[in-house]
Formats: sequence, C-alpha cells, structure tokens
Amino acid sequence: MWLLSVLVPLVRLYFCGAKVLFYQMFYRSFKLPVLPKQCGRVAIVTGGTRGMGFEAARHLAGLGMHVFIVGNEKEEGTKAVQKIQEDGAEGKAEFVFVDLTSLKSVRQFAQTFRDRGLPLHLLVNNAGTMLVPERQTEDGFEFHFGLNYLGHFLLTNLLLDILKESGKPGRCSRIVNMSSATHYAGIMNMDDLNRRKHYSSHGAYAQSKLALVLFTYYLQEQMMAGGYHVTANAVDPGMVDTALYDNLWTLAQMLKKPVAKILFRTPAEGASIALLAAASSEFEGVGACYLYNGEKRSSAEVSYDTELQAKLWKRSSELVALQKA
Repeated sequence: MWLLSVLVPLVRLYFCGAKVLFYQMFYRSFKLPVLPKQCGRVAIVTGGTRGMGFEAARHLAGLGMHVFIVGNEKEEGTKAVQKIQEDGAEGKAEFVFVDLTSLKSVRQFAQTFRDRGLPLHLLVNNAGTMLVPERQTEDGFEFHFGLNYLGHFLLTNLLLDILKESGKPGRCSRIVNMSSATHYAGIMNMDDLNRRKHYSSHGAYAQSKLALVLFTYYLQEQMMAGGYHVTANAVDPGMVDTALYDNLWTLAQMLKKPVAKILFRTPAEGASIALLAAASSEFEGVGACYLYNGEKRSSAEVSYDTELQAKLWKRSSELVALQKA
C-alpha cells in the first residue's frame, strides 16, 4: 500500500512532465506582446529574487510599476533590486523579507504593507518549491502545501481589501497564481492535506499546484458575486530551467541538464505567461482562466468542482486562522 501510494503520484507527475516536454519540442514559447505602461501602479511579486519571479518583477518595473519583491533571501533580494535599478527601470523596486512558510511572517508583511498606505493593483503569487524531502513548516504544515499554497492563500486574503479598493472599472486589480501542468496529476485529499499517512513529494507538489487552481476559481467567483473590480487567473509557465528542479534525483538531474538546454523555457519565457495575465489589455476584466503558452486552456476536470473549491477554501481559512488575522 505504501509503495503504491508513492509510485502512483510519481508516475502521474512524470507523465505530465513528458507531455509538456513533447509539446515544447514542437512549439516555441509564445511571444509576449508589447504591454501597456503601468506607471503609478503597485505590484507584489513573491519569489521575485530570481528565476521567473525576478524576470516578472524586472519587466513590471520596466513598465513603470512600483514592485515589491518578496522573498526569504536578503542578499539575493538586494542584488535583484540593484539589477533592476541598473536596467534604468521607469518604475521602482523594493525588496521585503517574507518567509511564506511562516504564517506570522506573512501577517507581519501584510500589516507592514497596509501601514504604507499604498494601493495594490497586482499580486503575483509566484514563489514555490518542488520535490523537497518530507518536512514541515514552522506552523506544522506539509512543506509544499504550506509554501506553494497556504502562504499565498493567507497573503492574498490579507491584502484582498486593498486590491478591491484599488480596482476600478476598466482598470481591474489582478491576482496571478503560478500553477503548473503537474496540477493535472494532483489529488486533493481533504482528510489528509498534510500527507501524514503516506508521504510522496511528487503527490504533495501536484496537490499544492491543484490547490492554487481551485483557489483561483473560487476567488474569482467571489469577486464577481461581490461586484469587485478584481480578477484572478492561474498560469502555467511550462517546464522552465530554474532552481526549482534542484531536488530531482541524482540520475534525473544528470538527464535533465542536456534536455533543459534544448527543450526547457528560459526564466524570461516562463515569466511571460504571468506577465500576460498581469498587464496585458487582452486580460482586462477577464478572470477564472488557466493560461498556458499565451492561450486559455482547460485545467484538470476536478479543478472545476465548485463543491471542492468551497471545501478547500473553508478548510484553508481554518488552517491559517483567517478570522483571527
């Protein structure tokens, strides 16, 4: 039983990966169109110190945005801001230390941001980890679930009122959640979200990415029902050559290196899909989409289960004590 619980998620996840690589073998990354200027607008990008997050932050600052780069590596954050400044960005970049595996840290950042009295027009929930050995966050959550999903769930909700206030007709505030094709392999076990019974890093990662899609759709439904000018979309960057793959097995790492050079997207290409959702005129007022390679795609069938969306939202709110935030 234990072996099956480990092997099934592994096979499902690598099958998804193989399908993505096959696609990328024949189709180039879409070309990001020229995006409208974003002067005077404010953005938060989690995991913005390197990889896709940095590329997204750099592009947004170049469009004139005031970008808050959120991360847990102070030295990397300082360097990221310096690079953006050296690029001569029209906007501004600031680094803020936040540990998304700590609910306390997330709450502190949200309060600090609120105290600044700034609007918030864009939240890019990009930070993530993949295939780490079994471990828990300081709050006792399975690490993938805590970092990839719960930290972003709490952050989004704590800043949601500012996003609502900042959105205007024809100029919505936007939330962009970085998911992955691996969400197709995800299974939401509502009775064991922390994977205590039979741990699989592959299953845990896929579950966290499915949770982000379910969260996106439910959030968008709430925004529409309330008449708020806020949109939420999930994006899939494809397979991108970033540090996310550092936790692969040694053999997989050896095989990945030559393949990545040929078939993987660059961080800039991976960030382009998030930028499309974040700033393009095409997606003004458009939410509840799953985007891949510049196009709207159907996400996993289970992600459209409205009952499951509601259950996950309620359970997540309980886990992060949202009513006490």
